[in-house]
Amino acid sequence: MKHKFKKVVKQMAASDGRAKILIVDDVLDNILLLERILGSDYVVESVCDGIDAFNHAKKFPQPNLVLLDIMMPGISGYEVCEKLKADKQTMYIPVIFLSALSDQDEETKGLELGAVDYIHKPVKANIVKARIKTHLEFALAREKLASQNQLLVDAALLQEDVDRITRHDLKAPLNAIIGIPSFLKRAENITESQKKMLQFIETAGYKMLDMINMSLDLFKMEKGTYELDAKSIDIAEVLRNIRTELTLNNPYLEGRIHINQSAKFGSGDPLVIYGDNLLCYSLFANLVKNSVEATPDKQPINISLSQEGAVGIIAVHNYGSVPEEIRDSFFEKDVTAGKKGGTGLGTYSAALISKTQNGQIILDTSEPGETTITVKLPLG
Repeated sequence: MKHKFKKVVKQMAASDGRAKILIVDDVLDNILLLERILGSDYVVESVCDGIDAFNHAKKFPQPNLVLLDIMMPGISGYEVCEKLKADKQTMYIPVIFLSALSDQDEETKGLELGAVDYIHKPVKANIVKARIKTHLEFALAREKLASQNQLLVDAALLQEDVDRITRHDLKAPLNAIIGIPSFLKRAENITESQKKMLQFIETAGYKMLDMINMSLDLFKMEKGTYELDAKSIDIAEVLRNIRTELTLNNPYLEGRIHINQSAKFGSGDPLVIYGDNLLCYSLFANLVKNSVEATPDKQPINISLSQEGAVGIIAVHNYGSVPEEIRDSFFEKDVTAGKKGGTGLGTYSAALISKTQNGQIILDTSEPGETTITVKLPLG
């Protein structure tokens, strides 16, 4: 004879590491049967209605799996499953429905609500044991994977903190490297040769400072925390300044870097884009320097300026070829090929800076032996 009841039937506790199963059914005979099947292998808790089921699922230690009847007074098993899956504390507990309902639509509904399985009544001991064992193994594997993933996340955050602190602390010794040469150059008994050496040290110090500042900025851009100081910029003027700097340091570049502005602007109007001046300078200095390094001797580097609607287009072209094996990953981090001392960060930073300014960067290698990198930025 079947009995119905409205109290907790049994709550077992064990400290031997066995998994805990929560049985939810309003029929005593069903619970007693499942306890006999599972009691020797698992810690078993049994409740008779949906409200108690939800409350017990949140108690520590939580059940490792819930066996849930569908047809119950009060709230149904479907509603219990919905509540469990909607709560952050219980959403990952596997739920297996136990039901005398044989309709395929009912089974589909249970699985769509988030249950991992559906067992038809009357239950068979070997089926119940096998299904529970399988789903407990899946749940354990998921927990291990989540734990390992969290360890990786924590390690990555620690590495980021170390990198950020290191970059910041490198600035302190640079104050001496930059400041002392400037002081010594004012001495009366210093020779021109010594002045040049001190100037070289001072220039190197400033370059190192720029590299540290840019690395800090790239870190912020990667995290989406960079504060963009956007304003209207005459991009041709930025490019001319880059050309002047490169030519002063490398006289052999004289006359080889050409800046061509589209006639569409009319009457010499500048191409004014809306962006961060420092980022634009770094972006195009990087692209032009890379073009110089990739271009055979005496070949020109052509920079063309144009616009499409509300977008400014800056295309940097050179007569050098990007190795085929890195074309698909050209703008990814640490990608480099055939470049002595290359880090793979130049093109990555160019892509990151373009994205930070709401722009786009494109590699074109369609012409054999030639490369064009096009940057699209919003107009001012």
